[in-house]
Amino acid sequence: MTLTSMSASLASSHGRPRVGFLGVGWIGRHRLEAMAATGAIDVAAIADPSSAMVEEALAVAPGAQVGQSLDDLLAMDLDGVVIATPSALHAEQSIAALEQGLAVFCQKPLGRTHQEVAAVIEAARAADRLLGVDLSYRQTAGMEKIRSLVQGGELGSIFAVDLVFHNAYGPDKDWFYDKARSGGGCVMDLGVHLVDLALWTLGFPAVSQVDGRLFRQGERIASDADEVEDFALATIELGNGAVVRLACSWRLQAGCDAVIGASFHGTGGGAEFRNVNGSFYDFVAERFRGTAREPLAAPPDEWGGRAASAWAERLAQSAAFDPACETLEPVASVLDAIYGR
Repeated sequence: MTLTSMSASLASSHGRPRVGFLGVGWIGRHRLEAMAATGAIDVAAIADPSSAMVEEALAVAPGAQVGQSLDDLLAMDLDGVVIATPSALHAEQSIAALEQGLAVFCQKPLGRTHQEVAAVIEAARAADRLLGVDLSYRQTAGMEKIRSLVQGGELGSIFAVDLVFHNAYGPDKDWFYDKARSGGGCVMDLGVHLVDLALWTLGFPAVSQVDGRLFRQGERIASDADEVEDFALATIELGNGAVVRLACSWRLQAGCDAVIGASFHGTGGGAEFRNVNGSFYDFVAERFRGTAREPLAAPPDEWGGRAASAWAERLAQSAAFDPACETLEPVASVLDAIYGR
């Protein structure tokens, strides 16, 4: 049986696809809950070195097998794996799972460099296996509405985009501050969402030039420095002449928990997506016509698990390779350019 025919027969071979979850901290457990709620997959296995995290996950999926590592999961009869581990492990673990014939849903970033991302995509293509990444802001109601306006030409020609993501707290795990393990600082952690939102909304246009400025504790640092940045600015020039500007940070003194936004300016109007009252979860979106504005989306909007849920539902239909994952490469290329790689 070929891999393609195996993909088509997942549902008939043993019911719903059996999925293992590697890393069940807060994000991993939340994605587990979202996928389980779809009814599209079976939460068949959980692996995490923390017994406390495993116990919390088992409360959601009491029948799941338990392991401690990816190797443990690969030894089980699984159809897919969800990876929520430190960034340095994402590419290697994704490739290992794909080469074993498992579909993969991975936390961002898929890799620390374009080279790593491209290698994972090639492994998915070679294995004919589904690959997804948790770029969850795409699934917010506001950004979906704005993308529809842009793609439909209702804002005219987009010539400028401004994006921000300032997190007043920053990560609480040591590996985020080790460049060898994280791949970078706030750009790798937060900027990846901004670059992805810009390119995804605009239809992944060609990028002609990227300029980045990195800071740590208020001081400029070289793009190839061993330190990770806690503040960054970048300008991305597109092949059609449009300009994308982004800013992101950890621990910026901005008077609230978070500042998150994306503004799109076109010859026929504009649109803006922004968080509400410093929230990490609540967003509004508006369309601008001259000095007038009209609402596009507002809370409540349970968007956090939508990317995970969509992957689970797609897996239940077919585990075959989805070329949509190839758009992860241009995002990774821009991040490399910001870091001067």
